[in-house]
Amino acid sequence: MSDPNNPFGSIPGMPDMGQIMQQAQRMREELVRSHDSLGQKTVEASAGGGMVTAVVTGTRELLKLRIDPQVIDSKDPQMLQDLIVAAVNQALQKARGLEEEEMRRTAMGMGLPPGML
Repeated sequence: MSDPNNPFGSIPGMPDMGQIMQQAQRMREELVRSHDSLGQKTVEASAGGGMVTAVVTGTRELLKLRIDPQVIDSKDPQMLQDLIVAAVNQALQKARGLEEEEMRRTAMGMGLPPGML
């Protein structure tokens, strides 16, 4: 009997297209869940001994930027700018690491070798 989901018919050794499509759908759903999970997680990083702190989601969205009023100096705006850039970049780097770990877990949960996602 011919399987309508398998364009290769019943040729031995040929893939079952229906199963491949179901597996692809499950993988897509798992990736969406992982992305949603990352959006709920946050990381934070500071610069200048905690004078500037950035809070970023796992999907790399800047949520908060805290600046200690003591670091605001109208005569030296460059220092504050440098601290902001440093804090945000560190937070983004942490978020990237969080994303890599989540993707590694997702790949392993789907039975894929590490690095496939």
